Amino acid sequence: MSEFSVVGGGVAGLVAARRLAALGATVTVCEASDRLGGTVSAHEVGGIRLDAGAESFAVRGGAVSALAHELGLADDIVSPRPGPAWLQRANDTAIPLPATSLLGVPGDLLADDVVSIIGMDAATRAAALDQADMQSPRADMALGRLVRERMGDAVLTGLVAPVVRGVHSIHPDDLPIDRAHPRLRDALADTGSLAAAVTQLRAAAPPGSAVAGIRGGINRLVTALTDDLTARGVQIVLNHRVTDLVSLPGRVIVASPGFSATDVARPGTAGREVTLITLVVDQPELDAAPRGSGLLVADGADVSARALTHATAKWEWLQKAAAGRHVLRLSFDAPPPDGVDTARRDAESLLGVAIPDIIDSAVVTWTRPMPATAPAGMTVVGETVAGSGLAGIVAHAERTACQMIPARG
Repeated sequence: MSEFSVVGGGVAGLVAARRLAALGATVTVCEASDRLGGTVSAHEVGGIRLDAGAESFAVRGGAVSALAHELGLADDIVSPRPGPAWLQRANDTAIPLPATSLLGVPGDLLADDVVSIIGMDAATRAAALDQADMQSPRADMALGRLVRERMGDAVLTGLVAPVVRGVHSIHPDDLPIDRAHPRLRDALADTGSLAAAVTQLRAAAPPGSAVAGIRGGINRLVTALTDDLTARGVQIVLNHRVTDLVSLPGRVIVASPGFSATDVARPGTAGREVTLITLVVDQPELDAAPRGSGLLVADGADVSARALTHATAKWEWLQKAAAGRHVLRLSFDAPPPDGVDTARRDAESLLGVAIPDIIDSAVVTWTRPMPATAPAGMTVVGETVAGSGLAGIVAHAERTACQMIPARG
């Protein structure tokens, strides 16, 4: 029987450990902290159990949905309420984002909802740029460079940058194309146009929303994974910081965001801080959801937040759980100096509604790892190598685990 040690008990480590155990391996998971799940976690704000990190997942590829089905959560997969996301522009006006887009990259550059944001001159220039001959981009080419070359700066700064910052917490210049979408380069080769590639990918996507959630919160995945691992006999060791991979039994999979060839306790890559401030408020004016499920914020806007999610407008299950109150989640690139008060003022500005009182609040700061290449001979899963987003992380962890155990004929 094969034996494995998994270093790191975030979602990637738990998914890899589960797949290895399902294939008959003996598995031990070592987690440095006192809990599993990493950035997929829960907290209670205003008496409501909420996600303290990710609150949705991309349906692309089906990896997370398949995992939820296997864990008995199929009936609890939910779609957000329909409606466009909004963009807070640099001139501090809000406008719905284009309906046909991928991470803000438009599928129709001359559509009214694109022109209304970047203007006709910029849209016409972008359309002309995108008709030029193109060479197949390399996998490590940044999405920002691709958009700048194919559509110009107006599309990049006015549309793509605020969406990518809201989704991936980085600038498009730091997001490799393959992490933005694993089939984008193939679509570019097929169509010869970035706008046409976006249209092709959107047409091939499953009908309905591009994201989904889980009734009760994404954090339920961690509870279900933990129960499943226990049932499969996986040994879970908490409060154990690994400092020597060689001392671990069996083959090793590193699911820790900081790693080096000999010492996973010392961060191997610098991270970036992302602060999430959650507000629970009782403000009847928000019943109308003035900005739908929330806004992404362009550079230059007069707020500190880079995104706001009106969570009770987005998720029907949460609206019921909140019993008339509203849950707002604001993301910041760094902890604001006066925390909750900054979040309250930003929420007022973004939503156009006065919020004089906060029922309860929570501030959580996560360190997101920068992309890195695993040292030779080391097997690594997780955000560092798979990119941000549960869809990519789960798919990569499943694939990696399966590759480590030969198929049985």
